[in-house]
Amino acid sequence: MSITQLSVFVENNPGALSRITRLLADSKIDIRAMSLAESHNFGVLRLIVNDHVAAGKVLEANNIVFHFTEVVAASFPDEPGGLSRALELLAEEGIDIAYMYAFIAVSGHSAAVVLRVHGNVREAAAKKLSDGGIKVLTKDDIKVM
Repeated sequence: MSITQLSVFVENNPGALSRITRLLADSKIDIRAMSLAESHNFGVLRLIVNDHVAAGKVLEANNIVFHFTEVVAASFPDEPGGLSRALELLAEEGIDIAYMYAFIAVSGHSAAVVLRVHGNVREAAAKKLSDGGIKVLTKDDIKVM
């Protein structure tokens, strides 16, 4: 099980990020999770949205460079050790995490993260998490969050 992430290339200019978020908002696309990493001349905005297909169309129509990446999203109890348990399950399988960022969640109930794993092991990562009692989020889960 995986979900689709958009990786959007953003110039390091005032207003570039707000332009992207405004385009998505005007198209009724809801951002569920995001991460922004910067380098010298540009940033990479990683997004999980309620409708990645529609978001891709909006970005493409506005000449914004992006690509889709399949990632794993998982939810676990919002308590000390919740994240550690999920990560330990992946480590047991020798699954390496390329990057990770948090989801919007209701504090005290559940926490959620997006995980990009190295190699072609998304399904193995999702199965290990699920078998270990960690809820792996689906595209349908994302739409209703």
